[in-house]
Amino acid sequence: MKDLLRRGLEGLIPYEPGRPISVVEKELGIEEAIKLASNESPYQPFPQVTGAMQKAVFEVNRYPDGGCTFLREKLADRLGVTPSMIMVGSGSNELLRLLANVLLNPEDEAVMANPSFIVYPTVVKLMNAKAVEVPLKGYHHDLDAMAGAINERTKMVFICNPNNPTGTMMTRGEVEAFLAKIPTDVVVVLDEAYFELVRDNNYPNGMDYIAGERPVVVFRTFSKVYGLAGCRIGYGIAPEFIIQAINKVREPFNVNTIAQVGAFVSLDCIAEVEERSLLNDEGLTYLYKEFARLSLDYVPSHANFVLLDVGVDGRALSNELMKRGVIVRSGDIFGYPQHLRVSVGTPGENARFISELENVL
Repeated sequence: MKDLLRRGLEGLIPYEPGRPISVVEKELGIEEAIKLASNESPYQPFPQVTGAMQKAVFEVNRYPDGGCTFLREKLADRLGVTPSMIMVGSGSNELLRLLANVLLNPEDEAVMANPSFIVYPTVVKLMNAKAVEVPLKGYHHDLDAMAGAINERTKMVFICNPNNPTGTMMTRGEVEAFLAKIPTDVVVVLDEAYFELVRDNNYPNGMDYIAGERPVVVFRTFSKVYGLAGCRIGYGIAPEFIIQAINKVREPFNVNTIAQVGAFVSLDCIAEVEERSLLNDEGLTYLYKEFARLSLDYVPSHANFVLLDVGVDGRALSNELMKRGVIVRSGDIFGYPQHLRVSVGTPGENARFISELENVL
């Protein structure tokens, strides 16, 4: 039989999601498992958000607003741009795919760090374009090497800031020096999924570069500090010509009603977001202290997770922790076989992780 699948899929590897708590509990016959594997918020959405979402349930007999009109208007007002520069999607994953869909031809290249967010090379290869992956340098983006990898075929460059899975951050000066080195016709994607969690004053705001001389796309999400990961909703800011192109290829009703309402109300929870950002910072401080006590090396993080060097097989260790009801991410999928990536949980979850980690090491 002739090959029925489209050429170019051979090199794609399916995404390995963090295992749901309910599935782990059922398979292992355990109760009260905790999940610290997927960089989610350990806290529920804000009360005013869940209240609005509950009311919106009674409207789901109708299709959602296909243009996310009210949410885009609110985001535009908050960010100081026009609604025509805002796109909303089923998580930033969908928006990354749509962006690659409208920008990349088979002869094009896209430059990115490695390891970084696994979706970048996937969406590039899906378009039969070439993903040029530049190794990290000491857990950080090697911006000099990334600039050196750009050539006449380069259409896009991805910068994940803070970077997933390392949690490292590029400063405003580093990003601006990088932008000054590269051609102005290369689309720069600034992925700021952890924007609200960063507490370093040197962290650059991608919105500062939107109106510059080059096409810049900024992605953010409601999946992290806002606690809406299960709703799948993220947004991007880009030049109008890119938004117009994306509207040609995106699904007509790509963001459901409940997600739109939750995101809309979440934008008013400014004080609550700051409180959760502080809680995350306190969680990181606690974990650092415990890692030092256990003589374990780690990468200081600006996000809601930590890359931890456990000095042994990370996959085997994560399996042992899972048997004890603690779900974490093995570093082998990122190229760090002796590491774990651990999300910051509630104080109780963080303490439980440390206790079980100490038991299995």
